[in-house]
Amino acid sequence: MAEDYLTDDEELEHVKQVLLEYGPWTIGAVVVGLCIAFGYRYYQSHLNERGMSASTQFADMSAAVQGNDAAKARQIGDGLIKRYPGSPYADQAQLTLARLAVDEGQDAGAVGPLTEVIEHSKDEELKHIARLRLARVQIDQGKPDEALSTLSDPPGAFGARYHEVRGDAYYAKKDLARAAEEYKAALGEGGAESMDSALLALKLADLGLPPATAAATPGAPAPAAGAAPNKARP
Repeated sequence: MAEDYLTDDEELEHVKQVLLEYGPWTIGAVVVGLCIAFGYRYYQSHLNERGMSASTQFADMSAAVQGNDAAKARQIGDGLIKRYPGSPYADQAQLTLARLAVDEGQDAGAVGPLTEVIEHSKDEELKHIARLRLARVQIDQGKPDEALSTLSDPPGAFGARYHEVRGDAYYAKKDLARAAEEYKAALGEGGAESMDSALLALKLADLGLPPATAAATPGAPAPAAGAAPNKARP
């Protein structure tokens, strides 16, 4: 190549020409790269600060709940949801507000927070938890059909829980055969050794099924003769 035969002075002049021609573009690319890097680091730092602040506020809310100060818990929770919408801590605050409402016998006050999680959370597991809790609230409100509709989506890893609450909804509708099917399905998915198997067996016994039907269900005790069905346990 011609450059192989350039003198030292000619090589120096060639370098100067290259820098004059391409230097501004090279410097500009470096500056842009540095800006992107610093911008990314600033953004990550900002996210971390927001996450820490939201975490602290949720911890304060939980402490207020533990201290039986529902008014303070609601105040902190409302502020957290307003400042950090869409964050996992906002979802947890919504679930906590719903629980406070249920604990105070204000089931209607739980519907809004649970619906917010179902419709807007990015966490599929929290969505399932909110659906289950909303369905229980709807059953308590005397709306078993709405509860069944709430649990109409695929349950993911919550199959046993969905079957159990659907069984409670059918029990509320006095459709004992469908309730039994759901409780059996819950036992099948949860396993006879699961922590809720005893409760599910009791719910099956409360249905007053014929002994042969109850005996076909793993872990379900046969109901005593003449026993009247009890209220389904939420």
